[in-house]
Amino acid sequence: MITIGLTTFSEHPSLIDDSKRKVRLSEYSAHFPVVELDTPFYGIPRTEVIEHWQQQVSNNFQFILKANQVMTMHDQGSGDPVSNEERFTKFNEYKRAITPLVRAGRLKTILFQFPPYFARKVETIEYLRRISMFMEGYPVSVEFRNPSWYGKNIIDDVAGYLKELGLDLVVVDEPHTTNMGIPFEPLVTNKDLCMLRLHGRNIKGWTDTTGDWRGKRTLYRYSTEELAQLKDVVLKLQDQTREVCIIFNNNAGRDAADNALELKKMLGISFGGLSPLQMDLF
Repeated sequence: MITIGLTTFSEHPSLIDDSKRKVRLSEYSAHFPVVELDTPFYGIPRTEVIEHWQQQVSNNFQFILKANQVMTMHDQGSGDPVSNEERFTKFNEYKRAITPLVRAGRLKTILFQFPPYFARKVETIEYLRRISMFMEGYPVSVEFRNPSWYGKNIIDDVAGYLKELGLDLVVVDEPHTTNMGIPFEPLVTNKDLCMLRLHGRNIKGWTDTTGDWRGKRTLYRYSTEELAQLKDVVLKLQDQTREVCIIFNNNAGRDAADNALELKKMLGISFGGLSPLQMDLF
């Protein structure tokens, strides 16, 4: 099975005929069967908020939720990191909050996107094992942003370890050079899911951290030729896992939705059970 979605639902105007307003979740879910939300990264949402999300979509729509920043050790980059006790309390709070999604079968995976300083070493390798223990019974995907997890004779060992833990290694497409960025490594480490996150290939925007760097780094539109190459990768991965889920994050220029719909057409797939298309007459 192949599914396709986008990061966030509100910032894709091409889905509503380029209207200037925000896209509603009910409108987004008429086009795609899954969305990635980063809301929980900044603060664990109330259960009522999650239930409201569910009310706006069809029964088979699924959510990818980012793990909270404390769970991914982003606090380690600040001058005031939390204690281990506080960290694992956050895990329990998170699991309680997402209970409605789990019960309804609408949680596709929890994305642990680690910070760039989460390098491969004894402590971080052990932390992955602790995550697998604390999140037992929950689908978990991990995205590394430090190149120490990759490289000749390294990535195969890392992939084997994640497979042992039952964690999905996110296949990342982003700008990279010899000294920066994560290489494209289409590996499957989980029998149920392989997620691809496509950030675009804007090397200049990715490396320039001045000014509005967040608004520049994903400013990229995949060409038809590049999408065709990704299509071939997806079809190969499909034979190794139950589901390949492709998430487009190249949206600084609002290109993600168009690229996603183009890839969907290339793959010749359709998504059943979507929300009905709505006509905004006002």
